[in-house]
Amino acid sequence: MTLLSITRGVQPEHREPRRTNLAPGTRHQAPHSWRPEPRKSIAFFLAFESIHPSLRHALRASLSLFLLACACNRPARAQSIAEAEFALRAGRYDAAIAAFKSLAAVTDAPVAAHRGLLRALGEVGRYDEAEASGRGFVASHPQSAELWNTLGEILVQRGRITEATDAFTSAIAGHASDSVAARLNLAVLRYGRGERESAVRDFDWFIDFYNRGSRLTSAELTAIGTACRYLGLTDPALFKDALKAFDQAIVADSTNLEPRVRLGNLFLEKYNSADARTTFETALLINPRDPEALLGSARVRRFDGQPGADSLARQSLGVNPNYTDAHVFLATLRLEAENLDDASRSAQHALAIDSGSVAALAVLAATHHLRGEDPAFATVRRRALARDPRSAEIYITLAELSARNRFYKKAVGFAREGVSIDSTSTRSYALLGINELRTGAIAAARTHLEKAFAGDPYDVWTKNTLDLLDTFKDYRETRTERFLFVIDGKESALLSLYLGDLAGEAYGKLAARYDYRPATPVRLELYRSHADFSVRTVGLAGLGALGVAFGNVLAMDSPSARETGQFNWGSTFWHELAHTFTLGVTDHRVPRWLSEGLSVLEERRARPGWGAGPSVGFLAAYKAGRLLPVSRLNEGFMTPAYPEQVIFSYYQASLVCEMIERDGGISAIRSMLKGYRDGLTTAEVVKGVLGTDQTALDKKFDRYFRERFSKPLAAIRISAASDSGDATVRRRVTQLDAMRDPGDFVAQLSAGRTLLDEGKTDDAITHLERAKALFPEYAGPNSPYALLARIHTEKGAPRRAADELTRLTELDENAYAANVELAKLLEQLGDSRGSSAALERAIYINPYDIDLHTRLATLYDALGDNRLSLRERRAIVALAPVDMAEAQYQLALAYRKSGDHGNARRSVLEALELAPNFAKAQELLLDLQDNGSKADRRGKPL
Repeated sequence: MTLLSITRGVQPEHREPRRTNLAPGTRHQAPHSWRPEPRKSIAFFLAFESIHPSLRHALRASLSLFLLACACNRPARAQSIAEAEFALRAGRYDAAIAAFKSLAAVTDAPVAAHRGLLRALGEVGRYDEAEASGRGFVASHPQSAELWNTLGEILVQRGRITEATDAFTSAIAGHASDSVAARLNLAVLRYGRGERESAVRDFDWFIDFYNRGSRLTSAELTAIGTACRYLGLTDPALFKDALKAFDQAIVADSTNLEPRVRLGNLFLEKYNSADARTTFETALLINPRDPEALLGSARVRRFDGQPGADSLARQSLGVNPNYTDAHVFLATLRLEAENLDDASRSAQHALAIDSGSVAALAVLAATHHLRGEDPAFATVRRRALARDPRSAEIYITLAELSARNRFYKKAVGFAREGVSIDSTSTRSYALLGINELRTGAIAAARTHLEKAFAGDPYDVWTKNTLDLLDTFKDYRETRTERFLFVIDGKESALLSLYLGDLAGEAYGKLAARYDYRPATPVRLELYRSHADFSVRTVGLAGLGALGVAFGNVLAMDSPSARETGQFNWGSTFWHELAHTFTLGVTDHRVPRWLSEGLSVLEERRARPGWGAGPSVGFLAAYKAGRLLPVSRLNEGFMTPAYPEQVIFSYYQASLVCEMIERDGGISAIRSMLKGYRDGLTTAEVVKGVLGTDQTALDKKFDRYFRERFSKPLAAIRISAASDSGDATVRRRVTQLDAMRDPGDFVAQLSAGRTLLDEGKTDDAITHLERAKALFPEYAGPNSPYALLARIHTEKGAPRRAADELTRLTELDENAYAANVELAKLLEQLGDSRGSSAALERAIYINPYDIDLHTRLATLYDALGDNRLSLRERRAIVALAPVDMAEAQYQLALAYRKSGDHGNARRSVLEALELAPNFAKAQELLLDLQDNGSKADRRGKPL
């Protein structure tokens, strides 16, 4: 493809290595030759070009707006139009409307004044006024075609497609100055009505139009880019031409936001949120109130899982209350937060503006489907398909929304319907494949993803997922009675040793608690690369989660995917398996807050120290009124208002479950889950099971919270909490400061740390003990327990140090160093069982330390636990130590102690193969053979 003409692209023949940008290859800024700039001094050039490209574009746009506003040498009327246009492009809509109205009221007013008025009214959603003004002009100027296209665009916003078609046709027939835009608008309408062949011919015209070589306006280049984007649906190489045309449109007029918005949306369609974010942010630097750019930024926030998506969408509606797409976006957010009533209302609001909006109808259909309202669902689906029976759009949206609400099998079904109705829909094939992966249909998933990739090699999610599937040849499958573990071959032998026992224990205990047994095998995939786990989950690198449950298919980070101390892979597995139970027992209808809350609660029940605990930031957020009531807790997961709210919501939800079980036992939890399975709403479940309403439940939990954390709440000063939610002190607190406020936890902790650093250990102990008493559950950075253990160790008091570390490891599931040190101290104190327990905890944080396994094997030998000693010797061999012959010899000994002479012989032979002169191994082999011969003789009849 050349840089001088837009071509009918050639499809790539192979997949390139995984990337997270739009095209195969990194997207760069358009070459300078595409952007002729005015002559400037060398000094200005150096200063200007040193600015970040996005800011440079915004500054260039601002300069253009300034020059537009200062068009002093033009006639007065032209100057007034320029000023009105400046106000419109800067987002000063009221001023622009007033100015254009004044200009249009003059006899023989220029068409630009009337067109500007319609555009300004349309930007703020005053469609009735815009239409009336447009029709008034058309009636008084029957020979002019100049306003038909703009009027048609207003009619499209109202969903009046037939009238809009006539308007665009009139603009084209009358050779209006914006007839190129009218031609594009007409082609888009035809495509939306299912007239694909004629629409594609219309879009194809734009490539010829571009290649004529004439000078094109920004609006014309934007139309060309949009046409290429549609053509890219069947010829993906043309997506790159769309990028090129949008870039050129921006260069032609840097204040025209339409190409920026369309470019940003194209990036987001292809899962390139980084470039989408930059594009929308640059647009908002030019016009902070542009409704489409605000919505685009909201979509980026949602895509990235960042707070603020809903507030940006509301800002967009604040400018244009009749912006259908913004109402649909909010409806989608509310549906994802499982707030079906509000989602339905937002979708209905959108349909009141545009009754044919397929996106709004899809969301409305989804609310009916999730409620089990089949007749209403069928009616809405028919409405959506009425405009274009060949469009898979409604099924694509239904599949996406079903997956976002964890109905993965339903998502598979909707994606299949999308494929059946439109066999060219690459998005339907992609969704089918991705959700088949989530339900464990690996082979079928690959087939459909390959088909999706063949149709669109620029879909990064599909491409990344196929690249991930290519690595599965390096994974090893291990089966147990109820599980299938899929683990990288380099660590499968090691991790399966621990997962087998842990998974069996977890399944049994959870089955007893929930009176439910999921179908088996449950598939668990462990990924050595967090990027691979992220791709498995959301198609892109960068996901912050540790694990995910799709039902009977689980995926999570392997312990090697994270730095030691960042997560506990044992508790993560238990958390995700708990989801398998709560999703399964409710047919995936359990609300997110309850499912996550129960999973965190089950972590805490599984092992001392596992699961989340309270932090300074969490309690400070409560005191500041930043925790949500139970009735709105789902919002904390799906539409967080601040970065920490998601993790706070996990722990808060577990406390709600803790309170419910305290008062009603596990039977109350089971009854709630049964209610959701039967299709009840949360309000109905709360009323029927808990005997109260949601407002009363909110108040009850507030009382519970205050009672449970009465002591630390009194000791937390809101201003002391850091952004990370821990007691990381940003100022140096003196001993005098701490003495002035003995009830301030952070002050006591900080003073203790300061005194310890100064070598004043006795004074440090006083403040650290006080901090510990104020907030006994705190196990974050610089925990009093860790600091006191250090002091007692240095003072030669191992028993006291061990006591502090014991409490710390009962609170912090990731305290690897503390567990290792505790094991050492307890062994010195003669507590072999306590020492082995500490090392067991350490394994679920970092299982890769050979010395740890050696110590643990020795401890189990001393305790006479042959089974666990054997496990540790197998783990050492799996870790491929330097002296593998010795490791195999020790493993052979462990097998012999366990009575498994067959495996003992195999292991000792492995040792001798590595070291033929290994005397101890030779002796063991002879002993095993001698014992084997004796056994054979005993078995023979006389």
